[in-house]
Amino acid sequence: MNIKIITLFTTISSFGLQAQTDTIKKENPLKISGYIETYYAYDSGQPENNTRPAFIYSHNRHNEVALNLGLIKAVYEKDNVRANLALMAGTYSNANLAAEEGVLKNIYEANAGIKLSKSKNLWIDAGIFASHIGFESAIGKDCWNLTRSMLADNSPYYESGAKLSYTSDSGKWFVSGLVLNGWQRIQRVDGNKTLAFGHQLTYKPNAKVTLNSSSFIGNDKPNDAKQMRYFHNLYGQFQISDKWGIITGFDIGAEQRSKGSDSYNCWYSPVLIAKYKATNKINIAARGEYYSDKNGVIIATGTLNGFQTFGYSLNLDYSIYDNVVWRIEARNLSSKDEVFQKNGDPTTQNFVAVTALAISF
Repeated sequence: MNIKIITLFTTISSFGLQAQTDTIKKENPLKISGYIETYYAYDSGQPENNTRPAFIYSHNRHNEVALNLGLIKAVYEKDNVRANLALMAGTYSNANLAAEEGVLKNIYEANAGIKLSKSKNLWIDAGIFASHIGFESAIGKDCWNLTRSMLADNSPYYESGAKLSYTSDSGKWFVSGLVLNGWQRIQRVDGNKTLAFGHQLTYKPNAKVTLNSSSFIGNDKPNDAKQMRYFHNLYGQFQISDKWGIITGFDIGAEQRSKGSDSYNCWYSPVLIAKYKATNKINIAARGEYYSDKNGVIIATGTLNGFQTFGYSLNLDYSIYDNVVWRIEARNLSSKDEVFQKNGDPTTQNFVAVTALAISF
């Protein structure tokens, strides 16, 4: 009798272990997630059309409660294939994808990839991607500041094309090469017959340090007005202690002054961000930044000295729950020329106060 009981118990246990193993093996390869960020911004310039300065693409509506970004995302990964599809709505997509046609304005990501090696993490992916440039994205909860820096708002948030990428076995190195449809383009400009190229190199020696280099090379105009653009982004993110973190970044770009020209118009932008973890629920971040584009390659002003602007901001984040954060920020921009407006009159200053509520699920 005892032998039979032991045999029965062993059989049941084995069945339970097998069922548990089958459950693990049958984990759903499709995962659905979402993100919603609402905000209210008050701009001291009080623009008549309630739209903040044209070089600002996130949180750009004045004196109204608005949706910055509403996002639903599906991720599929099984064996040697993967895919991402994310659809969005909000003032961010209206502003940042204004040049795209129809429903393309509502695509955040749509790409598919195949693993090329059985033993190495080598992939080729094609479609629409979040940009390989910079440390900030459209998803506010992933950024240290509520608003985006001038550096981020005026370099690509998204791109389309194909990329070959490799991650080292240790996870310390990531490298990719990209073929792109242009500078923040899903569809190429009419008359443009050239593709663009880029690279990304990321080094993470440990969990506290990230170093990144990204580039763009290409023409973003019709061929009869072709002007080559060369751009590089460099940043480092450092977790100095349990409470303190620092991000420092630098963008620099150059574009031909005219087709076939040997001279170039240049622009550059440094930024420094410090974050302090006051408690488990409260983070404070301060940002200092500068953007210089004298010749209006990226930000055209029509003024004598172009766009030469300092900025500083201070924000406080309160984590209501693990997936819910409430944020407030004060930000001031100060330019060499009168590139801003206040009650319809030109001015060198722009101040904005913003609050946002972000929920991820």
